[in-house]
Amino acid sequence: MIDREVADGIHHENIFVCGFSQGGPLTLASVLLYLKMLGRGAIFNGWVPFSSLVVQRISPEARKTPFLWSHGVADRTVLFEDGQAGPPFLQSAGVNCELKAYPDLGHSISQDELQYLESWIRSRLKASRRTISFPVADS
Repeated sequence: MIDREVADGIHHENIFVCGFSQGGPLTLASVLLYLKMLGRGAIFNGWVPFSSLVVQRISPEARKTPFLWSHGVADRTVLFEDGQAGPPFLQSAGVNCELKAYPDLGHSISQDELQYLESWIRSRLKASRRTISFPVADS
């Protein structure tokens, strides 16, 4: 999907990949195993599905893609403790990752999270005037 967007003229640094729950691991794999830096990656109530061996496969350019990791502390589907492993995993790979915890949030996305995501993405867009794309994976 990312290659298709790039082929359609979208600059790779203007592609943002976001995933909720099972979409979190897909976001990690999509961003970390892509050979170039993307705009940003965001994970909501996700987890790290692979071992530290994948770190060796992350290109120097992909390591430049910043991440937002957002998780509800009250999540009983993907436990907060499981989600907390994500940011240290990324940081150990040299990837910038911000963790946002939402104390009363279960396995869902809140309006507060979406508003923060919007401002987080907008902060990246200030540096760019190019067309933006938000690829969505079919589930």
